[in-house]
Amino acid sequence: ACTLNGRARQLEGHPMTRLLDAIRQTGLTGTKEGCGEGECGACGVLLDGVLVNSCLTPLAHAQGAAITTIEGLASSEILHEVQEAFLEYGGAQCGICTPGMVLAAHELLSRIPEPTEDDVRAALAGNLCRCTGYMRIFEAVLEASRRQ
Repeated sequence: ACTLNGRARQLEGHPMTRLLDAIRQTGLTGTKEGCGEGECGACGVLLDGVLVNSCLTPLAHAQGAAITTIEGLASSEILHEVQEAFLEYGGAQCGICTPGMVLAAHELLSRIPEPTEDDVRAALAGNLCRCTGYMRIFEAVLEASRRQ
């Protein structure tokens, strides 16, 4: 058993099942598989508040943990500040990297509420995007920090 986006859940699968697959099997398909090798960050989720690549994390590591996916950031119909900023600044294009980017940004802002651009670049270094050129993403994260 674990807590998935604030709700007690029992994720199904063998202990070595990828956390990514177990999450997606619950119907939460916002977490994406990009590379399957932990290189792109598209599958990023928060595991007890720490950003992890769910494609490399065995389901056994989720036992008793609090997991937050992209679906868990918004509260009902209201988007999280980071999600809003990504929309406004064009930080989301094709959408494959967006969930991992948003969660990486959220995790950064929880540690450093007023990051520099260098802080943002370092925090998002594990996330690859083929569409945006990154500047819009960095601008969105800095805007989200101002809104908090």
